[in-house]
Formats: sequence, C-alpha cells, structure tokens
Amino acid sequence: MLGTGNALVTRCYNTCFTLHSMGGALMLVDAGGGNGILTQLERAGIQREDITDLFVTHAHTDHLLGCIWMMRMALQFHRPLRVWSHRKVLDLLTGICRQILPKKNTDGIGCIVTMHCLEDGDTFEVGDMHLQCFDIQSTKERQFGFLALLPDGQRLCCLGDEPFSPQCQQYAENADWLMSEAFCLYEDRDRFKPYEKNHSTALDAARLAESLHVRNLILYHTEDQTLETRRKRYTAEAQSAFSGSIFVPEDLERIVL
Repeated sequence: MLGTGNALVTRCYNTCFTLHSMGGALMLVDAGGGNGILTQLERAGIQREDITDLFVTHAHTDHLLGCIWMMRMALQFHRPLRVWSHRKVLDLLTGICRQILPKKNTDGIGCIVTMHCLEDGDTFEVGDMHLQCFDIQSTKERQFGFLALLPDGQRLCCLGDEPFSPQCQQYAENADWLMSEAFCLYEDRDRFKPYEKNHSTALDAARLAESLHVRNLILYHTEDQTLETRRKRYTAEAQSAFSGSIFVPEDLERIVL
C-alpha cells in the first residue's frame, strides 16, 4: 500500500498500491495526486522501471495526477509502461502529457507508453495475473474496479473508492480478498460526513463484506486525523459486523495475500 488516504490528506499519501505476483508481475493501481508517488516508490524499495502496468480507476486528482509522473519517467528513460483505463482517463492523461511535457518525450506515447482502453467487463493480463475490470456505477465520475485472479487461484476484488453497487456483486461475492474504501468510522460520521461525500464507513464496509461472504477485508481511502488510533479503532468497528480477517494498512505496509 503506497498510500491509504483520501483526497485531502496531508499526513499520509493518497490511496494507491502495487500488486506483485510470485511470477514477477508488478502492477501499480492509481498513483495519488502528485510526484509524491516517486517518493513512496523509493521508500517502498520499488524500482519504477520494474512497474510494467498501470491501472487507473478514475479521473479524480488524487488518483490521476501521480500517473503523469509515472508516464513522464517512463517516457524520459524509455521504460515500457502499459496504461489501462476507460477512454476519458486515457484521453486526459495523453492530453495533459502532450501539453506539459517536451515533444521529444511525448512522441513516445503509443510505443514506449501504450494506452489500453477498457470497457465494462473487459479482461486483460498482467504477467501471470488475470484481471477483469468493471464499472462501479459511480454517480460522480466514471470509475472502474477490478477482479484479479491470482496465480495461486485466489480472487482479489478492488471496489474503487465509492459505496458498493449491487450491480457489482458478481465480481465481489465470495472473493478471497475485498478492498473497500472506509472514509471514516461510523461513530465519527457526524465529524467527517462520509455520506454527504458519497463514501462509506468502516462499519458499512464490514457489513458489505459479511453479506458477500468474503474471507479478508482491506480498508483504505480513509481520513488522516486519527492515524495514531486508526488501525485499532477501524478494526474494532469492522469486527462488530464481519467475521473474517480485517486489514487496516499503513502507508508502505506490505500485505501477503
């Protein structure tokens, strides 16, 4: 987990993470809101050039703008990078790069950095991982989650950063791992107002995970005002509604699937 915070955090990085497989595949999912992604990769001991694929969930600044830096580094140092998302995201990334980067670099878009347009339900491969994307039915900005079939047969479902839509049930039900946003604790809802921002609480995510019969729940995309107690309190609230294993990671924490 390179970052675990929501859009406006200052005490941790915006939510983004890498998926590593034993076969060597390495995919970055989102990149946060700026060049802090380069710092987080360095702190995590991940070489930028080892990342072959970038999946971008949606076009909000805290997910998209760090991708510009990933593309810039790939173009400047001629390191192949495949970018996966829906058309709006790909067009935005391409347009921004062509506006702000030197032409000698942006000439590499299409050969060094390749843009791969996905539609709802499309599948793609990253090394030995098989992935299927799905539209999370956002009411704010078109957003894709994904279901990853891992080499050992486990299924990991990333729901994006908005409340769950029943239309996505086929992807999440009975997953080994469920990644869900938890903007704050339910008991802190009056303070952080998650529902007004179209987000969920740790309790909401736990109830969802229990209803979907998943084995492990990862909570992310949180506020950053309670970092000192976040793991303990979020875990406790989630345990009240979910019988599986609960993970509330810190920035740069590695989770073995």
